[in-house]
Amino acid sequence: MNSNAELAIVGAGPAGTLLALLAARRGIQVALFERRADPRSSAPAAGRSINLALAARGMRALDAAGMLPALRPLLVPMHGRQLHLADGGESFSAYGQMAGETNYAISRVDLARLLVEAAGQEPRIRLHFRRRCVGFAASGRVLLQDEDTGQHHELDTPRVIGADGAGSALRKAMAQAGEVAASNELLDHDYKELAIPAVNGASALAVREALHIWPRRGCMLIALPNADHSFTATLFLPRTGAPSFAALARPEDARGFFAREFPDALARMPDFDREIAAHPQGVLGTVRCAPWNLGERLLLIGDAAHAIVPFHGQGMNCALEDCVLLDALLADGRPGPFARFSAARRADTDAIAAMSLENYGEMRAAVLDPRFQRQRELELQLERRHPRRFVPRYAMVMFHPEIPYSMALQRGRVQQQILDELEQYGAPDSLLADRLVRERLDELP
Repeated sequence: MNSNAELAIVGAGPAGTLLALLAARRGIQVALFERRADPRSSAPAAGRSINLALAARGMRALDAAGMLPALRPLLVPMHGRQLHLADGGESFSAYGQMAGETNYAISRVDLARLLVEAAGQEPRIRLHFRRRCVGFAASGRVLLQDEDTGQHHELDTPRVIGADGAGSALRKAMAQAGEVAASNELLDHDYKELAIPAVNGASALAVREALHIWPRRGCMLIALPNADHSFTATLFLPRTGAPSFAALARPEDARGFFAREFPDALARMPDFDREIAAHPQGVLGTVRCAPWNLGERLLLIGDAAHAIVPFHGQGMNCALEDCVLLDALLADGRPGPFARFSAARRADTDAIAAMSLENYGEMRAAVLDPRFQRQRELELQLERRHPRRFVPRYAMVMFHPEIPYSMALQRGRVQQQILDELEQYGAPDSLLADRLVRERLDELP
């Protein structure tokens, strides 16, 4: 396929499209391919939206492409977690205590559409929809199929980026060709989306600007706000056992389960029976792949290379951060940008994969533990006293894009050791706390 492009990107989701915009800004001719229909003129599939939590890393990446002004009207701030307890009570826990420590909910559909609209207005980007990656041609080039005509086309660009998501066809083709080793470690919990519609144009939940969580130790329900005052709710539940999706196969069983565990949410879901039966049951997993690149002709980024479970709200943010880092490497003129990206980024993506799995336990169970709540208050005290040394791990991940994920993981472990030692005294000793923080934590840049 003679595209006259210098760079081909397979996958026009948020990461692929953002990378195309960043590259085009540097004068690179880009061909962008997507197996789905054009989101500017087609409706999204029901039950697969999963609202996205946009944090500082993603905001910074989108700002680099000049996209924030267009996106801001669609962002709903989330200042913390609104917990819905089993006894019917509710409590609010702020994400942080420093200015600007807020996450933002945005519809995946809206984000993808606006990015594609921007790419469509960029003369250096050629968009090609309904083009499916089907593997490699005999020449070794990436092979695409036109979904409308059935014709096959070989990509003749010198560089190809695979940004086609967790189910990446390009990664699978590389694995089948023996070029990479790849795995998808599935969680034993699945998910299903449901809707909490607005009521007379207003939020059905008393607190709108928050991530709502119904933690029930073995499972949980969450809800993220939408710009139209509705919420997208997601049930996370084991695949088998009791309770499980397998045990809720009949709508009446699902309704009974919700009536016991999430009655306040159920009361706000007028289309519950139809949605629980019709919406697909999604799987969750951690993708691991090595290497990410085939020399300097092919590279995987984002979920195609390192998909993670969604419990730290960093999957998209991490993928968008990939784009900024790769764009800088492509622009610096030094040889081997694909290899350098793979070498520099892997420790951070491994770190956020680990932290995302840990955060599931925190969201559905640890937030109910009095010990967790005591340590949370203590870490906030230490942050106030030592803002350049002791920053809660959650804040490092979500609000400090200048701190790499791997550093947040390492410092978080040290900080947890400090909290555990201080708790042994029954009440925090301020002199001891100050000494431990200064001895074990260097000042952050």
